Amino acid sequence: MSRDTTPLPLLYFDNQYLHFFGTEAEIKLPGVTFNETQRLNIGLIGRYDGSGYEADDAGILDGMAKRKGGFWGGAKMEWQNPWVTLNADWTHDLSGNSKGQRVKLGAERRWQWGDVSLTPRVVASWHDKKYIDYYYGVRADEARDWRPAYQGKSSLSAELGLLSIYRFSAHHSLMLDLEITPLSSEVKESPLVDRSREDRIFLGYMYRF
Repeated sequence: MSRDTTPLPLLYFDNQYLHFFGTEAEIKLPGVTFNETQRLNIGLIGRYDGSGYEADDAGILDGMAKRKGGFWGGAKMEWQNPWVTLNADWTHDLSGNSKGQRVKLGAERRWQWGDVSLTPRVVASWHDKKYIDYYYGVRADEARDWRPAYQGKSSLSAELGLLSIYRFSAHHSLMLDLEITPLSSEVKESPLVDRSREDRIFLGYMYRF
């Protein structure tokens, strides 16, 4: 499949009850404050996932039924402390397209130098069998001589990322996010996949009111 470039309005809102950024929203629930530097945050989250494809997106997909993205919902926990921020979330495909579930465990640390900040992160993601089978599986009626049937299995993968923000005035900021995700063996074994990792570059501009 060719490289995909997607322009997206970047809306940000945050207060003590609600957080919204890009394609994800969170309803904040009462958290727990341990001391001045440690706090546990809890929330309900919803996010849009644009995964999916159509048969004419790539030659290998010829004859495949359309796979749709969807709206996911679940719960999130975040432990803020002086050393590293730990977070975990569970989400389920509320749209019912894949009927799948995902669990993410992540750690990140933010460094600030004047107007520039860097936040490296590492994330482990688990996707259940239904998710992998929906997006990477090949059904019996979709199989061809050059594309065998494939039934997906649950998958565990890792993600490495780096977010950099340059806030050059009180209202203006530039963001650059780099992400590398080595694909799990369950994904790489799919006849629809011919590479070992997925790379993403996110570039954004934000105006703060």
